[in-house]
Amino acid sequence: MILFNSDYTEGAHPKIMQRLMETNLEQTVGYGEDEYCETARDAIRKACDAPEADVHFLVGGTQANFTVISSALRSFQGVLCADSGHINVHETGAVEATGHKVLALPGTDGKINAKQVKEAFELHWKDDAHEHIVQPKMVYISHPTELGTLYTKAELEALHDVCQECGLYLYLDGARMGYGLAAPGTDVTLADVARYCDVFYIGGTKVGALFGEAVVICNPLLKPDFRYCIKQHGGMLAKGRLLGLQFLELFKDGLYYEISKHAIDMAMLLKDGLTKKGYTFFKESVTNQQFIILDDTKLEEITKKYGVTYQERYDESRSVIRLCTSWATKEEDVKAFLEDM
Repeated sequence: MILFNSDYTEGAHPKIMQRLMETNLEQTVGYGEDEYCETARDAIRKACDAPEADVHFLVGGTQANFTVISSALRSFQGVLCADSGHINVHETGAVEATGHKVLALPGTDGKINAKQVKEAFELHWKDDAHEHIVQPKMVYISHPTELGTLYTKAELEALHDVCQECGLYLYLDGARMGYGLAAPGTDVTLADVARYCDVFYIGGTKVGALFGEAVVICNPLLKPDFRYCIKQHGGMLAKGRLLGLQFLELFKDGLYYEISKHAIDMAMLLKDGLTKKGYTFFKESVTNQQFIILDDTKLEEITKKYGVTYQERYDESRSVIRLCTSWATKEEDVKAFLEDM
């Protein structure tokens, strides 16, 4: 079985595994206060062109999301996001379990815009009963989105500006950040993300690491006591150096960007091949996630040999599926899939 279900079906990049083995018997202090974590923080600050940013390492994306959001918001505040946003549909209510409502807005190809944010903000404050309603205080976006789409630099800037105007925090989920940065035609850099967002995270789990996400806090108001929140939410790894080592290796000699580009190259090979074979795409994507419309009979046939993600019903006889490439996807596997399709 060849899996195109997701971008975390493999273990870790060999360079990371080698580094973990080389340092396995070294003794270091715990909880992310070791020299490897500190060096990795410096490497990330440099890559983000954000020398004053705080950097914290957590194990997974859901953990990063509910820890960041719950630490930033007061008990009566909520977070605006697209209706397809990960925190709204794929995290088992983790954010709401911390006591903060997710305020979903209708997304367009997985994205929300500054106009929607402004309207939601004004709708709350113009309501005479606003004290009886959850107060919007944060905007959550994903880059790439759950539908494989990307924000432009202008869209990020507009969201930043409206958040500044309304006193909202802008938080970006970067679980697949590497694949967004490597996508053809994008004009968004890591430095842009750091410039326009109050807080974001750089995903490692889906981009070459065994596990791990790097939370980058740019807004000074969100920095105090964040480690208390990590600990309270079970996110402070005793052997924290395992996280620092992985990100240190990912941001050494451009490895993060190199392996991200490989995933994009494989996705474009897949996309071009399916296009030539006459398949229809559900969403236009230049990232490692590709969505196609498939006859149910063909879907049943293809899943005997390949792992794919069922997305949704398209019509009576067709379904939408997601195909995902990764940093480790083999070209021969993509070609075999195309041949069988």
